[in-house]
Amino acid sequence: VGIVRRNWRQYCCSLSDSAAQGVAGARAAGGGGSALVVPVDRRAPKVVITTRRRAALEGQRLLVALDAWPAWSRWPQGHYVAALGSSGDKSVETAVLLREHDIATGEWSSELLACLPPEGAAYKIGAHNSAGRVDLTALPVCSIDPPNCRDIDDALHVVPLGDGSGNFEVGVHIADVTHFVAAGSLLDAEAARRGTSTYLVERRLDMLPGLLTTEPCSLRAGVDRFAFSVLITMTPDADVVDARFCRSIIHSKAALAYSQAQLLIDDPNSAAAAVPAPASPAVAAEVARSVRQLNTLAKKLRARRMDAGALTLASPEVRFVLENESESPLDVQLYQLLESHALVEEFMLLANITVGKRILRTFPTLALLRRHPAPTRQQFDALLSAAAAVGVELDIEDSKRLADSLDAATREADPYFNKLLRIAATRCM
Repeated sequence: VGIVRRNWRQYCCSLSDSAAQGVAGARAAGGGGSALVVPVDRRAPKVVITTRRRAALEGQRLLVALDAWPAWSRWPQGHYVAALGSSGDKSVETAVLLREHDIATGEWSSELLACLPPEGAAYKIGAHNSAGRVDLTALPVCSIDPPNCRDIDDALHVVPLGDGSGNFEVGVHIADVTHFVAAGSLLDAEAARRGTSTYLVERRLDMLPGLLTTEPCSLRAGVDRFAFSVLITMTPDADVVDARFCRSIIHSKAALAYSQAQLLIDDPNSAAAAVPAPASPAVAAEVARSVRQLNTLAKKLRARRMDAGALTLASPEVRFVLENESESPLDVQLYQLLESHALVEEFMLLANITVGKRILRTFPTLALLRRHPAPTRQQFDALLSAAAAVGVELDIEDSKRLADSLDAATREADPYFNKLLRIAATRCM
């Protein structure tokens, strides 16, 4: 049994502030041209590096590679790879964070870009590339997203069935990325390596090239797009009667911001003002009716989940107000949650549940499903003691009783008290 290769990575470091430690490190390495550096990752030990440029490296973020850790040395030995820039500089500290978390920041290679449609942003849907798809372009599909969203990956619609049952067909449409990213391709492998898009304060690092996410895979208004659609038959009381799935072509009638959707919910006469151009007055009215009906069903879905014991927890999201797209933040604000946020959340959740049930029914021995096991009682100890210290008793026997006791834990003089409790409960789990 032996260690074939040490799985050491490169570390972001700074020179040790202590001159005494620098001297000690130099002695440990057996030379006067050595210095001690401190990794940003506090779990890693200090590292002795050999350099005759100590003065020039003061106040810099450094990239250091490990070479060896002799049995006689208190610290491992390494070498200086590069200087990333001045400590405290916003762009430098951002680069340090990205490196430390192994987040890909490189440009897309020509080999990866060759996997994209050669037409680029001019890609058009036609009979030559849409065989076997269900044409849903006549439906009043719309999307609801943050303002100025360019990568719209989901959209919704609802229409009455017109068969005398009073039931509705609700559609949840997800951009069909797999049409453009072939399984096993170089682009598929790179997306798997990245795993997710990473959102920073001032920019986004995409899992897939921006050409895909903002053009053929963005369900923008007024253009045909490929989608994977979940079509759910629902009663007026939001009971699911049936569900079917298909690869489809949709034509979004409106790309709404959350605030615009909220205006449609609050004011039945706001269609003309809330639905953006180029929708005609008739289309705007149809979209407005669709959003209000979706909201009615969503509220019933949510009430049923709450009655069944679903927890309303709190994970406060913030948004940054920037001087411009790339400059320093001027302010930080709590993200305001609207009823339209809950509308989208309910139908995304319903689509996930519906797909999960179908997968489990079709592949009972192969289905890979997401599961949230109940937290252990020990995980709640800190929450229970903190709550008891301020005179609040929480019942953690099951999710329903915890939800009810959180609902009851309010203070008229402190509207944030209940939110704080829910944040603490979230962190327990």
